[in-house]
Amino acid sequence: MPLMEHLTELRTRLLISVGTVGAIALLAFWPSQFVIGWMEDAYFQGIQLHAFGPADVIATEIKFSLLAGVIAGLPVLFYQAWMFIVPAVHPRTRRIVHAFLAPSLLLAILGLVFAHFVVIPRIVRALVGITNAIATPTFGIGDTLNFVLVLLGLFALIFQLPILLVGLARLGVVTQAWLAQHRRHALFAFFAVGGIAAPDGSPLTMALLALPMYVLYEASIWVVLLLERSWNQQWRTEGGQS
Repeated sequence: MPLMEHLTELRTRLLISVGTVGAIALLAFWPSQFVIGWMEDAYFQGIQLHAFGPADVIATEIKFSLLAGVIAGLPVLFYQAWMFIVPAVHPRTRRIVHAFLAPSLLLAILGLVFAHFVVIPRIVRALVGITNAIATPTFGIGDTLNFVLVLLGLFALIFQLPILLVGLARLGVVTQAWLAQHRRHALFAFFAVGGIAAPDGSPLTMALLALPMYVLYEASIWVVLLLERSWNQQWRTEGGQS
């Protein structure tokens, strides 16, 4: 397509993506106050959160709503990104588009569940314990729940790693052998990313970010291995029919 048609399509895809996130965020805004109250009880039992400014609570609710919009809208976001690049992809590769949507949402939910039950309680307990050793905890609702929301968002994205790797393998960018050969580099990269992304900068948070990424990376190697056999068989069949 000419450049202007590409730009027009890009604008349309972006508008659909932004509109999807915005619509979900609007729907999530009113119930956000109840969910935030539940999060306070779940993660900070016995600690009263304080608002240090008149806009702290509403700003937190907006952040929560936007995060809900991004997570719930991941299938649409991935679909729009894929449909923008799909003209440059071989037709037989396009059939994987719809197959990725449901797993993407499922993995995002699994990431939230993992963060809720495993990561956030341990990090909060560790940080509160460190704080209690030298000071009385007085946490602001804005900064505190922003910390929680960042972790939830990070794990929703981290659990998309298998989708990314399988997609790259389907496009022929990586192979199972290449992924297995570079697992040490991947582990180092995950710890580097964990150190950068950790909202509190603690080694515990860094490890809890990096290790799930590595586990997902190893799982992706086996998934790609199984799928490569299916793809090769499919290509041989299609080649024989043609």
